[in-house]
Amino acid sequence: MRNILVVDGALNATFSVFQATEAEFDKIFPAPGQDIAFIEEVIAALGELLTAKMIAPIWERPILRRDVNGLHGLLIYEGMERMPFYPASRRETDWDDAALSPAQRALFALNRNS
Repeated sequence: MRNILVVDGALNATFSVFQATEAEFDKIFPAPGQDIAFIEEVIAALGELLTAKMIAPIWERPILRRDVNGLHGLLIYEGMERMPFYPASRRETDWDDAALSPAQRALFALNRNS
């Protein structure tokens, strides 16, 4: 199972983690190394009906953050205004250096091609 942190725009967002099968994860994050997705992009790629059908079982698999052994993806709801600031590759390691701390720049540089 792969762990996905879900972020939405609600003021009372819980920032919960849900588990997805490999197949579900690959549909949400289809590009090689992708670990960031906007739900609007998922819907555009799969259609509303298939997205809803694919996401429904994921909502049945919450996991406590303290029990998570690795975070594999970030799924963003209601975040279209943030989209221009995210890396086009939707890979965490591809953030613009100006958005990162020196420690993050060093870490991401070491892991950019993996």
